[in-house]
Amino acid sequence: MADVKMVSLTIEGRPVTVPDGMSILEAAKTAGVLIPHYCYHPGLPVAGVCRMCLVEVEKFPKLTPACATSVGEGQVVHVHSPKALEARKGVLEFLLINHPLDCPICDQAGECELQDYTFAEGRADSRYREPKRFSPVEDFGGDVLYVQNRCILCTRCVRFMADVAQEPVLNVSERGDRAFIGKAEGHDLTNPWAGNVIDLCPVGALLSKDFLNRARAWELDRAPTVCTGCSQGCNAVAETRDNVVLRLKPRANDQVNQYYMCEVGRQGYREFNRRDRIDQPLVRRGNALAIAEWDEAVGSAARALTGRRLVVLASASLSNEALFLLERTVDTAGGAAVFRLERGDEAVLPGAPDLALRSERAANATAARLLGFTETDVIGTALREGDALLIVGDELRGIAAADLDRASSIVFVGTALPATLEARAAVVLPITNILEEEGTMTNLRGRVQRFLQAKAAPGVARPTWYVLADLLTAVGGNGHYYLPAEVFAALATTHASFAGLDYEALGLRGLPIVDHAIPAGAAEVTA
Repeated sequence: MADVKMVSLTIEGRPVTVPDGMSILEAAKTAGVLIPHYCYHPGLPVAGVCRMCLVEVEKFPKLTPACATSVGEGQVVHVHSPKALEARKGVLEFLLINHPLDCPICDQAGECELQDYTFAEGRADSRYREPKRFSPVEDFGGDVLYVQNRCILCTRCVRFMADVAQEPVLNVSERGDRAFIGKAEGHDLTNPWAGNVIDLCPVGALLSKDFLNRARAWELDRAPTVCTGCSQGCNAVAETRDNVVLRLKPRANDQVNQYYMCEVGRQGYREFNRRDRIDQPLVRRGNALAIAEWDEAVGSAARALTGRRLVVLASASLSNEALFLLERTVDTAGGAAVFRLERGDEAVLPGAPDLALRSERAANATAARLLGFTETDVIGTALREGDALLIVGDELRGIAAADLDRASSIVFVGTALPATLEARAAVVLPITNILEEEGTMTNLRGRVQRFLQAKAAPGVARPTWYVLADLLTAVGGNGHYYLPAEVFAALATTHASFAGLDYEALGLRGLPIVDHAIPAGAAEVTA
């Protein structure tokens, strides 16, 4: 690979050296200088239409848009010079002529770039005295509402649908002061990736119907997580209020999902707010399940699982740490470990390399295969007469009660008790879901990614790895781990695929498995 030519310049008095061809706007970021902008987005083609990123470059005859101007050797760039500030102040005044003063009721308030830049660089008052123009809200289909009054015509949504989704449904209709974002006749935003236009909109012009008026931006707590909707493992941010998940939004990662997230992943937040959660350990006494203390429940579970062949049925969306501990449990007790996979249609995002809603609707099937779990469609084929069955995270959808009759005892570890187990489970151990614990996942390309806790668990439910470590110890293994980092360290020490990986070094963007060959069935068609 040829050496990249580097260019040195000065931005706001700070020396910067960046690759040749980079825009001034991106170069300024490396110096810690944010140049205000609206139409520019690193995941979209450059349009240069908002004129908000105008900067002064010495020896240039006039102000230049930083998003569309490449760096040059020896350039001296002034972002906050009086000339540049006056130009941006004029742009902001123009944008606010017909923009309604409805920040108190706008969902974008608190994270609106028009608010931020007007506060930082706009006029202190308005010179406009005429009535503002009004247009009704339009339903764009899918989860998207268009509020024309607030639109600043940055065209991010148009470029996303045309160049990234490659479904040119949106356009700029009319001209001049009559221009607005139009929708193609007979089409709407039902594309599985169309919800990204809401995230891309820098103001409150494109809104989510699902999130509409549900919370203010400053009321939300945020934590980085990994989407469990499919094996792509998109990076996401979980936003909660009062311990309730209100939405999932994409988190940028060039190696996984760039800046985007599909509708299946977005709408999956509801699963984390279920009201039928198990929040206490349960042990069968007679014909009924009764609440028990954790020590008693774990001891009862160990007795129900030992002394016979053990079959583990695990969810393919469990963390690496949970799957590792289950592997150890099977090695200690003797038996087999299996998982089931729900599958659906694959939906590619054409303009984003190797990004798709994958047909495997589980987040960690790759790790399950690497750790020796076998995929099965029918649990009855894995069970033999008299086996002990340990179910972890699988909600038994599509499994009839008769399919479990071969098991002599059943222990369920999960978040919600399936109806088929109410009369069959010997012990029930409540665990947290992915947003209530931390750990790691491995996506279909073998990238190991961390997720952090976003909300508190109900009742006395414990993290999955914690419960499985106690259970491993109770059946005679070594489960003395007190942090997920310790479990991951043991995984990396004992499995060549994970060798060399460090829990802290993964950061929030992840690292690839060393010398990883994707097991058969783990990877699907690439975008």
